[in-house]
Amino acid sequence: MPPRPPNNATARGEFDLISELFRPLTRGNAAARDLLDDAAVMQIPPGRELVTTVDALVAEVHFLASDGPADIAWKALAVNLSDLAAMGADPRAYLLATAWPRGTGDAWMEGFAAGLGEAQDSFGVTLIGGDTVATAGPLTLAITAYGTVPTGTALSRAGALPGDDIYVSGSIGDAALGLRLATGGLDGVIEEHAAYLLSRLRRPQPRLRLGRRLRGIANSAIDVSDGLVADAGHIARASGVAMHIAAPSVPTSDAAAHVLSSSPDRLSELLTGGDDYELLFSAPSAAEGAVMMAARESGVAVTKIGTVTAAPPVGVVIMDVDDAPMTFDAPGYRHLEGVE
Repeated sequence: MPPRPPNNATARGEFDLISELFRPLTRGNAAARDLLDDAAVMQIPPGRELVTTVDALVAEVHFLASDGPADIAWKALAVNLSDLAAMGADPRAYLLATAWPRGTGDAWMEGFAAGLGEAQDSFGVTLIGGDTVATAGPLTLAITAYGTVPTGTALSRAGALPGDDIYVSGSIGDAALGLRLATGGLDGVIEEHAAYLLSRLRRPQPRLRLGRRLRGIANSAIDVSDGLVADAGHIARASGVAMHIAAPSVPTSDAAAHVLSSSPDRLSELLTGGDDYELLFSAPSAAEGAVMMAARESGVAVTKIGTVTAAPPVGVVIMDVDDAPMTFDAPGYRHLEGVE
């Protein structure tokens, strides 16, 4: 159904809210039916398969409640589209479900809608529907994103093969350091680096172009949301292989490298912190040229960081600068930590 305002959340009436804030986000997409009906209607082109993902984000779990509304909106959409990128999908549209804390005002919601519009225009998708309810809190957002791939070409976690090279896009650990900065746990970072690390936390960039270009090249792929170590483990278990990664080969930004130069003990935090939304993937060694071409065409750096070997044991081995196995107190984010 169309997004509806939470009780006591805004001075606007229900239909004014839809008309003024949400209907413009459809950008005229016929599937949205002007947000007048209870469901959207999408057409899937012949020869393509639908790829669907949904993620829920909760204040103080997946983002800070003090973050700006535009940043929260951007991240909510970006992390869902990152799942499509990991499948090699072309993004099409999304649904938005929100549980707003009572008392959320017009200015906050306008900022949220503006950030959502900025994000969707950047990523090439439009809103086609959703739902809104009031809650005592916390703010909870759920986005269902839709994409398509040519039939039989979707990337998977389960395709890694012994002998594959392991690659990762962009840089790892920036968001973990950005979270430290945002919560007062990191000092001595120059202003330029601080701004960069915070932007990586609040406005991740799903690697959609790279994902599409890896179709037919990569044997396995995943987006790095739970942390490099944890997500490599997801591929290893789904594929029944061992992932051997060299920590010194893992790419870091100038900002993260500067932090590591004075605090090398933070390396484990960078490898397990999560929220990078880069692509981790494997490909046959003979495909290295094709991988690098895909990276150039996508405008994002790709780095070879390890190799896939046959199991047993199934799992991940991270080697440090001295070529010794690293150990971690926690390999990454666990979605149901503390839930019984």
